[in-house]
Amino acid sequence: MGRNTRKRRTPLATKAIAAAAALALGGGGLIWANFYASAHEENGPDNRTRSGAAQIATINCPDVGQKLTKVPRSARKGVARELARLDQQVTAAYKRLADTRQAQAGDANYVDNAILGPLQSKRTATLDRIRITINRAGGQAPRNLGGFARCQGVPAEQPEVNDGGQDQNNDGQNQGDGGQDNGGQDQGDGGQDNGQDNGQGQDNGGQAGNGPVADDFINIEDVQPNGGPQGVNGNGLPANGDTGSTGSFTTNCGTNENENRNSDNVIVAPGVSNGAQHQHDYVGNQANNAFASDEDLANGETTCQNQGDKSSYFWPVIRLQNGENDIDAGQPGGGQDGNVGQIVEPAQAELKFVGNKTGDVVAMPQALRIITGDAKSFVNGLNNANTNWSCTGFEDRVVTDKYPICPEGSSVVRTSFFQSCWDGQNIDSANHRTHVDFVEADGSCSNGFQAIPQLQVRLVYDIPAPQIENGQVQNAYAIDSFPDQLHKPITDHNDFINFFDEDLMNEMVDCINSGQDCQ
Repeated sequence: MGRNTRKRRTPLATKAIAAAAALALGGGGLIWANFYASAHEENGPDNRTRSGAAQIATINCPDVGQKLTKVPRSARKGVARELARLDQQVTAAYKRLADTRQAQAGDANYVDNAILGPLQSKRTATLDRIRITINRAGGQAPRNLGGFARCQGVPAEQPEVNDGGQDQNNDGQNQGDGGQDNGGQDQGDGGQDNGQDNGQGQDNGGQAGNGPVADDFINIEDVQPNGGPQGVNGNGLPANGDTGSTGSFTTNCGTNENENRNSDNVIVAPGVSNGAQHQHDYVGNQANNAFASDEDLANGETTCQNQGDKSSYFWPVIRLQNGENDIDAGQPGGGQDGNVGQIVEPAQAELKFVGNKTGDVVAMPQALRIITGDAKSFVNGLNNANTNWSCTGFEDRVVTDKYPICPEGSSVVRTSFFQSCWDGQNIDSANHRTHVDFVEADGSCSNGFQAIPQLQVRLVYDIPAPQIENGQVQNAYAIDSFPDQLHKPITDHNDFINFFDEDLMNEMVDCINSGQDCQ
């Protein structure tokens, strides 16, 4: 999770801040202010990154959701709604920041007085509601919760050219765990519509000027073999090996042929419509939306061939930046949140459960929730990041912070190895992290956790290869993301809710522990 301390920014982070200033929400749709549209444009009449170096480019707020590790179960939905409100407040502040450049140029204190001050007041009130909600439910809110109200204005800095790779410091902060709050609060920070549309952006080929950019891509043939999927910082290590429980169980649930998608996230933001602010593909359980109860999911239809698997598997969609709008062009989670372009269905979606190299696995409890990866890792840092990008025929070469450009006849591959150590008690936790863990390097589970089957998801996409010309990317592709994440590949993530029936789960465990390969 992010830190509150500031560090010297690396060049890529500087570019991210320049691009983040392009975000503005208003007029019922997404408007991309062109103030810092592309930090990669070193020349030309629209290059304003150097002259605007003294101005505030974006807003840096503490990640409250990741700090709330102890929230009573009865208070979690209420807290999730307040976290969504925090996110909405920051989005409104971004919009005001982008809409008031002229006023900022004439008043050095404008951002502090007109944007950050009011934002802190709103956050203080919301954090107080979070404290009351937790304490009324019998919990104990963090004593320093109110200290998370203050946000910083981050100035634009001169970008450097020919820079290196992914910014891996943790000085950025998340804007909250929720999503858009539909209760009508905190939407008053309006501004002028800048007249830009919600379609294909002209800046560097990315989504409405908000990414991806050329530096987000790499030719897979330029990557040295590195052993295949390993995740980030030990997150996403394969749990299985030649010892212990060596079997596997494969479930076939299709590729979302029926186009079941929404921009909710029932794990992180239950009861909040558009809680993810980006579209997910769903396979398996067909009842998954923000308002689905465990009973709804248990009784839902499934696309899995084995009808005993009603689990929900979902991930952010990939879109082609080809100038074509999809059905959600003017909708929340789509064009209204900066996710534009044509959604691409996976050509293959392989869902496999494997064992543990140190011993047997135990059954997963029904309704167990696991999120792997971090949808906001570009501002949160890499503590929870878990990404693997590659190409068919080159899967011994994996990149985590780039989208691969695959040669002709090769397809893009996204791989996620989930947490496979469970605390033995809880189906979820307050921050949706602490009830499960990744295996150690030797495959063991620490802290007394138990080994459960590891879900390994491999998604394959037939995507035209992007072209990089003169520092610009053409025919780009990208995952959907929260607006301030700039569609970075490091923000890829994957979600799972277990609804195997008891008999099939026991069959899976027996198969894995006996060394068989079943489906």
